[in-house]
Amino acid sequence: MAEEKSKTPNKVEGKQEKKTNDKASLEIKPGMTVRVHEKIVEKNAKGEEKERTQIFEGIVLAHKHGKEAGATITVRKVSGGIAVEKIFPLNSPIVEKIEPIKQAKVKQAKLGYLRNSKKKLKETKIA
Repeated sequence: MAEEKSKTPNKVEGKQEKKTNDKASLEIKPGMTVRVHEKIVEKNAKGEEKERTQIFEGIVLAHKHGKEAGATITVRKVSGGIAVEKIFPLNSPIVEKIEPIKQAKVKQAKLGYLRNSKKKLKETKIA
């Protein structure tokens, strides 16, 4: 009985604490300029796999499905006069981390109008 009293009552054996996902805890909103670190696996001529991190920086056009397992963000950037849009699943192991850089003042949840217009958004840096 003395051994039972020495055990801490709050300790749960056999269960590990669930790690909090940094990507899920981030508040990503449309109009944010973000830097997405994506894990890329490449194969060379010999068939050897090489893993590297590629950074994609652009503005978030849409954030879909809230905090579900299938939540995604659509990120758009213009590189050399050519626009590139990518859809990133937030809970995928391919996406290593998402860094918010700036937040633009927007009035809509989906910023599809940025595809057609050359409208400039007023942005503020995120500390």
